[in-house]
Amino acid sequence: MVDLSMVSRQAPLCGLAAHCLWFLGVILLMDASARPANHSSTRERAVNREENEILPPDHLNGVKLEMDGHLNKDFHQEVFLGKDMDGFDEDAEPRRSRRKLMVIFSKVDVNTDRRISAKEMQRWIMEKTAEHFQEAVKENKMHFRAVDPDGDGRVSWDEYKVKFLVSKGHSEKEVADAIRNHEELKVDEETQEVLENLRDRWYQADNPPADLLLTEDEFLSFLHPEHSRGMLKFMVKEIIRDLDQDGDKQLSLPEFISLPVGTVENQQGQDMDDSWVKDRKREFEELIDSNHDGIVTMEELENYMDPMNEYNALNEAKQMIAIADENQNHHLEPEEVLKYSEFFTGSKLMDYARNVHEEF
Repeated sequence: MVDLSMVSRQAPLCGLAAHCLWFLGVILLMDASARPANHSSTRERAVNREENEILPPDHLNGVKLEMDGHLNKDFHQEVFLGKDMDGFDEDAEPRRSRRKLMVIFSKVDVNTDRRISAKEMQRWIMEKTAEHFQEAVKENKMHFRAVDPDGDGRVSWDEYKVKFLVSKGHSEKEVADAIRNHEELKVDEETQEVLENLRDRWYQADNPPADLLLTEDEFLSFLHPEHSRGMLKFMVKEIIRDLDQDGDKQLSLPEFISLPVGTVENQQGQDMDDSWVKDRKREFEELIDSNHDGIVTMEELENYMDPMNEYNALNEAKQMIAIADENQNHHLEPEEVLKYSEFFTGSKLMDYARNVHEEF
């Protein structure tokens, strides 16, 4: 005998369950259809990772200028925090960040007088720059393995060229066959221009006697020109070539502060351009043009960009102190470092004065 009352109670529940399953299916379909817009495919991620492993970076930690001649906006944070750049996220707990900043203060303050002098800051800048160098060497070992799969310790230009074009989506077999048979490769104009620039850089990194084969150390110079005096000169020549408007192989102030290609379309764009000019003018006059004759030579720009230049490190130390030195005693004190935490760490730490003694 079937209990009809039980059946009548179960029927609505079954209908509700079916409706919930249908609704869940719609949500999953919507999520799946939306996902490609924000998430690259596995293949795309692999290609991007491979390209990042073998291409010279545009940004070099601890170097004043980017590869394209722009000022490195994170420079002061890089030489103050070293490899701990990610230790002061905006989401970090403020009290912990303040304490961490005061730990750094204590390390810079070698003579423990609760003040940071220019000499102490100079020593710290050199130490943190060395950390960036060590990180680059470590990463280079991994990147070199990516272009030297047979592990013989040397990479030819053709081997690198294959890897580069594969990272751009070309077939490895087709590219290798074309190079082996001396056939012309069909690449777009932008890729061809990048290839030519990379080839020039490759030849420069190939120490004499030139054999067009890069060792691991030479590959480090190829990726990070700041590690080699010869490659640093090459980088300086490239920057001057891009900014030099009259062809005299040196830079005047108007050339150095000239705005990037593009037009100002609104007030926000005008403000950005005004900031660009102001920052570059100050950098040109106070730091790069060492003899203050209004002209920057290749030698002056090379000295300015050399991250291991102790004289530059001292100038940077004085400039960093001047930014936060509210009592004008030419030293940094805990209250000043906490108040100007955004300049030193990229994060604004609130309630600096109230907590300074406790955190220190």
